Amino acid sequence: MESPVEETKTNQPFKAKQKFEGKVLKTSLQGVLVDIGSSVPAFLHISQVIDLKDPKAPVQNPEELFKVDDMVTVWIRKVAKDHISLTMVEPLVYEWRDLKPEMTVKGTIIRLESFGAFVEIGAERPGLVHVSELAHSFVRTPQEVVKVGDEVDVKVLEVDKRKKQIKLSVKALLEAPEEEVYEAPKQGRRGKKAKVEEYVEEAEEIVPDPTFMEIALRQAMDRAEKRKPDFSSRAKKHRVADEDTEDIFARTLKSKQSDN
Repeated sequence: MESPVEETKTNQPFKAKQKFEGKVLKTSLQGVLVDIGSSVPAFLHISQVIDLKDPKAPVQNPEELFKVDDMVTVWIRKVAKDHISLTMVEPLVYEWRDLKPEMTVKGTIIRLESFGAFVEIGAERPGLVHVSELAHSFVRTPQEVVKVGDEVDVKVLEVDKRKKQIKLSVKALLEAPEEEVYEAPKQGRRGKKAKVEEYVEEAEEIVPDPTFMEIALRQAMDRAEKRKPDFSSRAKKHRVADEDTEDIFARTLKSKQSDN
């Protein structure tokens, strides 16, 4: 058996969140009776009345705000069998139970931060489009691609009712750029791959620095090389002297033998 609420919804074109411009029929301390064209009374309870001059101020007496035949903007809160409850508080477009991943919704950007953009989608809290979800290309700051007041289509990525967080994406609804196709090297005749010239850089010969011992040895060898002519001249003089001495000794010996 269907509930009274379902029967009312079926029999009448009234449902929750519908907006009406109604006429005040009667005022009281409890609230305001409003004509919205329904066959059952539509009642605006004092808890749902807003002082348009000071929306944050609590309302003590609706009779001070309205009089008969005044026009008032209201939304349907609940449809029952014998009455309709109204409110002056604009209802949410999406309740937490209404939001599901993969949904596509429309929204307006209301704030930009370095990490992303906040989007008003008609839920209890604005949704966040992280900077990495704004476009397929790299985005350094949200200001590069969007500004406050922009209307955008977004895709719901994640809903966390406990943390009151809604994660959205813009790029998920954008066409992804085409990927560059890698072209293989062209083949030569008979299906052979074209030769690729390879350049091989010759390794540079590395000569280690000489040690102190090597430096000293080279200096000594250089000095010895420079002194070679002196040694040769001295040796020649010694050979001549030796030859002269032997000649004198031979003549002296010969002379003594002649005397005897």
